[in-house]
Amino acid sequence: MSFKGVDYFNLDELLSDEERAIRDMVRDWVESEVMPIINDAYISRTFPRDLIPKMGELGFLGANLPEEYGCAGLSNVAYGLIMQELERGDSGVRSFVSVQGALCMYPIYAFGTEEQKQKWLPQMAAGEKIGCFGLTEPDFGSNPGGMITRAVQDGDEWVLNGAKMWITNGSMADLAIIWAKTGDLDDATSIRGFIVETEREGFTAKDQKGKLSLLASDTSELVLQDVRIPASNLLPESGGLKSPLMCLTQARYGIAWGAMGAAMACYCEALDYAKNRVQFDDTPIAGTQIQQVRIADMLTEITKGQLLALRLGRMKDQGTMRPQHVSMAKRNNVDVACECAREGRRLLGANGILVEYACMRHMANLESVYTYEGTHDIHALILGHDVSGVPAYN
Repeated sequence: MSFKGVDYFNLDELLSDEERAIRDMVRDWVESEVMPIINDAYISRTFPRDLIPKMGELGFLGANLPEEYGCAGLSNVAYGLIMQELERGDSGVRSFVSVQGALCMYPIYAFGTEEQKQKWLPQMAAGEKIGCFGLTEPDFGSNPGGMITRAVQDGDEWVLNGAKMWITNGSMADLAIIWAKTGDLDDATSIRGFIVETEREGFTAKDQKGKLSLLASDTSELVLQDVRIPASNLLPESGGLKSPLMCLTQARYGIAWGAMGAAMACYCEALDYAKNRVQFDDTPIAGTQIQQVRIADMLTEITKGQLLALRLGRMKDQGTMRPQHVSMAKRNNVDVACECAREGRRLLGANGILVEYACMRHMANLESVYTYEGTHDIHALILGHDVSGVPAYN
């Protein structure tokens, strides 16, 4: 599939030579390693685990974390471009990398001790240890402060009890970053982060059954029943709801880029198909007005989303990005990607429902991306609160 023409405003000129080289390397890797196997992985509902060591070797895992911990130490724009190209392949592949880096490695880096960083980050960067992020619960998604998972200190140990839901990488993880309340259940300020090795007694993970989206992704429910961990497994700098939300900001940033990758893949597939699919009067359907409007709308919205993601990345590298900026980018770009996938699927007609074409796979995946890491509507409320000064979450 050709990706020429997606960069309608020549954004390549705004990237450094290193950023373009990283983008092109990941793009080539996705074409050679992901695309030949992703359809079978999707249909069989399995995550392609053979990709993990390769992604570690290429520096995709925790790519924007420091080199001293075995990571690539890339800029946030370069990291975003990696997310973009991975989601060109499949949201499940990008989700794995995003959870590993932004939701598991980042909290260890941001809230952990030096000993914890040295123990876990190099192994996770290499893909030798897999992490998952336990925040969402069966009854608390958009309101994570309502969590009922508890951690009670017992001498030199913590004892954890609770359940977590919709956990990416859960069934194959070696460690889980579990968020739990150490005080009263109505006290969100008592939320702390813990490193929980999944082999510990009382920790179980089971696959989430019945999914119609993100089929090539490991999604699980975690149950913790009197799970004992040493006191040294507490992330000491974590405290309150702000800590897990800081992790989510990192992940949402990657999603803003990744969604553009899915949208670009759908656009390219639809355009190539329209130029080659012949119908009435031996004319390609690209020569019909209705399909040209679809193509023009897709390209326009993708271009705006690309500009938004790039500006967000520059602000993150400059230290001027705020979580509310990420909310706008995640909300807009995922919505754009959803529409591009739908319009691409429609342009492909009946062929659009076949797995050999990517649009419907992306369309189904993006319905999950629309919801996770803060729903579309929650991000609207975050923005409304920011500009009006008046919260409206209830």
